[in-house]
Amino acid sequence: MGANHEENSLRYRRAQSVTTAEEITEKEKRARRSQFDRPCHKPRDSLFSWTSEFTNFTGLVNWGFLMLTIGGLRLCLENFLKYGIRVNPFEWIIVLTGYNEGKNYQYPSIILLMYSVVPAVISLLIEKAIAADLFTQKLGVTLQIINLLTEISLPVIVLNFSNQEFSFVGITTVCMIYLVIFLKLWSYCQTNHWCRNGTRTKKSKSLRRQSLSAPNSKNSDHEKTDDMMGIVKYPDNLNLRDLLYFLLAPTLCYELNFPRTTRIRKRFLIKRIVEVIFGMNLILALFQQWMIPSVKNAVDPFSQMDVVRITERLLKLAVPNHLIWLCFFYLSFHSFLNLMGELLHFADRNFYNDWWNSRNIAVFWSTWNMPVHLWAVRHVYIPITEMGYGKGLAGIVVFFISAFFHEYLVSVPLQMFRVWAFLGMMAQPPLSVISKFVERKLGVRWGNIIVWSSLILGQPLAIMMYYHDYAIAHYTPK
Repeated sequence: MGANHEENSLRYRRAQSVTTAEEITEKEKRARRSQFDRPCHKPRDSLFSWTSEFTNFTGLVNWGFLMLTIGGLRLCLENFLKYGIRVNPFEWIIVLTGYNEGKNYQYPSIILLMYSVVPAVISLLIEKAIAADLFTQKLGVTLQIINLLTEISLPVIVLNFSNQEFSFVGITTVCMIYLVIFLKLWSYCQTNHWCRNGTRTKKSKSLRRQSLSAPNSKNSDHEKTDDMMGIVKYPDNLNLRDLLYFLLAPTLCYELNFPRTTRIRKRFLIKRIVEVIFGMNLILALFQQWMIPSVKNAVDPFSQMDVVRITERLLKLAVPNHLIWLCFFYLSFHSFLNLMGELLHFADRNFYNDWWNSRNIAVFWSTWNMPVHLWAVRHVYIPITEMGYGKGLAGIVVFFISAFFHEYLVSVPLQMFRVWAFLGMMAQPPLSVISKFVERKLGVRWGNIIVWSSLILGQPLAIMMYYHDYAIAHYTPK
């Protein structure tokens, strides 16, 4: 008996060896706690281990922001000492207003911006003609396609065949506005096409039911409810007021009845106005003081194909470029779109999702720009799959269209055709496959690192290549 008691004491004195902390059973825990040695240890993982489930890193986040602030201040002082103060708001006013464009103060960019309403009105007139049976549907669709292609091609035609001088900022703004109107009119025409077909199908079914039996009371009650709630139906939506509201609304997808808010929040509106004014000045100052010198200094390394210096320039340019991109994202998708939504009582404010947590490239492209993502899914991806084609082909078509318009926004203002933006976008599907593989093999964090790496390094590389080609074409002595 004594020997057995001594054996048991020895057994309890030390816990059985285990491979992981979770394998210690409750029985062993109770046995250890019943001893007189006042145990203070329990199965626990280190806080930096992923299995610890510890998430409160607020202090480290504060430390990171403090280090970034100190590093940013040092870079600012270095920039001021090296280049002096380059910020000049009056230069931006001249460029943005087009004061230096053309001769005799014709301001070609402003004229093109004013003309951008004309294709929208033409689209409305064509839709009204189709609804009134003045045009056949086939002829109307053909005219809409011609109108859309003419609208998106107009900046290219004017820029290349006119003797007017455009500032880079002016023609870039024109191309951006014309592209937005193109996407909106595409949605406008396609949505009205759906409504037209749906209305005709509904009428034909209703006539068949009436010829066979009494009118359906449920449909009549449903129509009365819609009328009481003020629901707009096709073709009552075909008016100038409805079209102008859609052109100004912070969305690319047309609907006959947008969700509306009941009032304008004055405090919210004032905050967004202040953010837009401050954000625009901050971006322009960063671009003028920090971005332009870094880009100019990258020309020689690219010309000499010096890999080490190119890498150094790329890393140096990545910081200001990424900072400006983040400021531009907040200014555009939060401040400006919320400002427009508040003024227009537009209730759907889902302009972005948590793209910063994207676990792979595909998730990033479906979360960071929700207006474009919804447009692509609604008007390209789903129609292609409904025609019987596969999802893979539909996704490639979406990226091809996106790549084409990215190149449009760069090559047209620069007046030189390059494919760097196009190739960058077409590289996203294979990069998405790689990021998904990394996510699956190494975990979500590494997939997210791939996303951030592509954002931080990919954009400045494209900017350096475009500026190099532009400088060689325009500033190299012949």
